[in-house]
Amino acid sequence: MRLPEAFLERMERMLGEEYGRWLETYGQDPVQGIRINPAKITQEEWERLCPWGIRPVMWNRDGYYCEPGSRPAKDAYYYAGLYYVQEPSAMAPAAVLGVKPGQKVLDLCAAPGGKSTQLGAQLKGRGILVSNDISASRAKALLKNLEMAGITNACVTAEEPGRLAEVFAGYFDKILVDAPCSGEGMFRKEPELIKSWQEKGPAAYVPLQREILAQAARMLKPGGELVYSTCTFSEEEDEGAVGWLLANMPEMELVPIKPWEGAAGGTKNEPVIRLFPHKAEGEGHFVALFRKKGNDAGNGNADGGHAWKKAGKKGPWGAGWEDAGSLDAVAGFADWEALLAHPFDRGQMMRREGQLYLLPEGFDPGWRLRYLRTGLLLGSVGKGRFEPSQAAAMALGRGEFAHTFSMEREDPRVIRYLKGESLLPAAGEEIPGGWVLVCVDGFALGWAKSCGRMLKNKYYPGWRWQ
Repeated sequence: MRLPEAFLERMERMLGEEYGRWLETYGQDPVQGIRINPAKITQEEWERLCPWGIRPVMWNRDGYYCEPGSRPAKDAYYYAGLYYVQEPSAMAPAAVLGVKPGQKVLDLCAAPGGKSTQLGAQLKGRGILVSNDISASRAKALLKNLEMAGITNACVTAEEPGRLAEVFAGYFDKILVDAPCSGEGMFRKEPELIKSWQEKGPAAYVPLQREILAQAARMLKPGGELVYSTCTFSEEEDEGAVGWLLANMPEMELVPIKPWEGAAGGTKNEPVIRLFPHKAEGEGHFVALFRKKGNDAGNGNADGGHAWKKAGKKGPWGAGWEDAGSLDAVAGFADWEALLAHPFDRGQMMRREGQLYLLPEGFDPGWRLRYLRTGLLLGSVGKGRFEPSQAAAMALGRGEFAHTFSMEREDPRVIRYLKGESLLPAAGEEIPGGWVLVCVDGFALGWAKSCGRMLKNKYYPGWRWQ
């Protein structure tokens, strides 16, 4: 790997006597990590099941390092949503933000979804998570990862920050801004970023970072907290952004982050976190925590709500939304619902274009935004018949659906199911009737439909094992 001379000279000035140790890490392989999903599995359970070692990441209690040569994204447990494959340093920002159940949370630059799945797990199904990425194509990957993790209370949007700020001024308790940056901290893992750095340089990202930060601060309620993070070493993108926000938005204050072993502070001793590969086992990262001064004087209602009234729309919902109505009249729904150990709240359900959704707490269908998903897609109700969705399967924990067909991780039928093949029971195995939740070691993978002595595959085609 050939690192740019200008980059090396700047890093030598920044690191001083530590420069040699830092440079040596670029001759080493990048580390690989996973972060388990506490919505599906506990640390104790994972450490008993884990196939690649259980060495923990010190700054995130759910993070673990993978052994060299392991392929965590090619494993049935990955498809069951038990963990997310994530660079260890990238686990720090959401951990610093410290989301609590019931809060209103925004992940402003969310794709591909690693930090959003972490925030969603912290909410424990309560409150609302708005996961946004300005790129609709990137937001599709974000949606998949949230659904695979079984997050039930997320809305996925593809909007510019300014548009979101028009709707959500002073609304959120917690905001994460993992800003677009020059990517210097990822050169070891993704050498192709070096070419982009040489073409643009850190200065190209500064105006965008400031604009995103300013809009994020607008959306934070008084007393709320905001994390700004990057994967770059550049001072103008890191401490420079912190200084700019404090100078231009006096209602914001910097909250000191207590450093952990291996973490460094700011270049001028600011109480922020810098992660360097020679000090912390991971790539480069920067994290700063802000709080908006004052106390929350209101209830955090979004100004963009009830736009249907202003637009003269009929009914209490935005365009296309309608009440769930009598779901007992939808063939198959009551039978499916009866198999749930904890039925979903019908009062939170709504229909749109033949789909049935479970909406998050506080969601207003009057918000006029570009959505990829609103809450949990339970299934289709078109043509008067219910068919459960892949997302609904992933939202179910062990023992939460009466009709299951579970296989061990080493069973070759697991991969065949994930490839879209139908399943045949082994001698002595029973097949329940109707909709069946197919599992690996008790953890949900997806649906199948009983058809005599065979289970017809209903796994979502877009997620199939490749």
